[in-house]
Amino acid sequence: MMCANFGNLEKEIERLDAAGIDIFHIDIMDGSFVPNFGMGLQDFELIRKATNRLVDVHLMIQNPGNYVEMFADIGADIIYFHPEADLHPMRTVDKIKAKGKKAGIAINPGTSIAMIEELLPVIDYVMVMTVNPGFAGQKYIDSVDEKIKKLVALKHQYAYEIFVDGAISRERIEVLSELGVVGFVLGTSALFGKDQSYAEIIKEIKGEE
Repeated sequence: MMCANFGNLEKEIERLDAAGIDIFHIDIMDGSFVPNFGMGLQDFELIRKATNRLVDVHLMIQNPGNYVEMFADIGADIIYFHPEADLHPMRTVDKIKAKGKKAGIAINPGTSIAMIEELLPVIDYVMVMTVNPGFAGQKYIDSVDEKIKKLVALKHQYAYEIFVDGAISRERIEVLSELGVVGFVLGTSALFGKDQSYAEIIKEIKGEE
């Protein structure tokens, strides 16, 4: 949602909702873990109140475990955090689950599977960053595909699903879907700032008649 038109955010939510998107994805940044500031609590609350669809929050912040309860209480359905920014990631997963929410980890392009493998049995989602997090409009990092393939192979031992975030074009969706990715965070590469309506784009991406 950081790529949406903030001049009329409520109308954007209405159009996206009507277009049939599955989840509203909200980036929270602290200017420390990533070199940028993202959306705020008021933005999150506005989006949560304006839709009945799932809303997730992507915590690109230091010490994310300190904020899990707050985002759970204001309506996040899925909470992603970066283990790279958390001294006690297993505790953070426990906090998310204790609130009855889905737990996801987001991992940077340079983060290895070995660094997060102990978390795989207890999470619901792995969101692989395919750009260095913090800014929209970056170039897709091709070397991440190998990590995605390995995570797809591992997921059959556990119960998580794989999402991707960063420079996700329609062409990337086709390729990554075949690899086993089920969720795609859409930004300027596929959805926002296009000549087509959101409804037309989503219909084409989903392959609906």
